Formats: sequence, structure tokens, C-alpha cells
Amino acid sequence: MSKKCDICGKTPIKAAKISFSHKQNNHRQMPNLQSVKVVENGNTKRINVCTSCLRAGKVQKAI
Repeated sequence: MSKKCDICGKTPIKAAKISFSHKQNNHRQMPNLQSVKVVENGNTKRINVCTSCLRAGKVQKAI
């Protein structure tokens, strides 16, 4: 599964965990992706959508 939202294109970002001693550990923050059945052009297909797109109503779920 690719780590990219098929609607908005959200991808992982690079971030740094900073400890109390200010030692930095680099890591990746992944988007919260859900695999959802979606109606697109009259056809149902399964796509990866981030939860912010689901909450905003940018996709129409298949029933």
C-alpha cells in the first residue's frame, strides 16, 4: 500500500523527536490512511483516503 492519499495527495513528512537533552531522532510521520470503497463515475473501486478527506466529505462511500 502506498503511503499517499488518492484524493489530496497527502504523503509522509519528516520530523524530529527531541528529547529532554535536545538529542534529535529523525523519523517519519505517516498520514492516517483508510482503504475505502468509493463510487467514482458510476463504478465502485477501493482507494486509500486520509481521514481528513473522509471527514470533509470529499468522497462518496459505496454502500
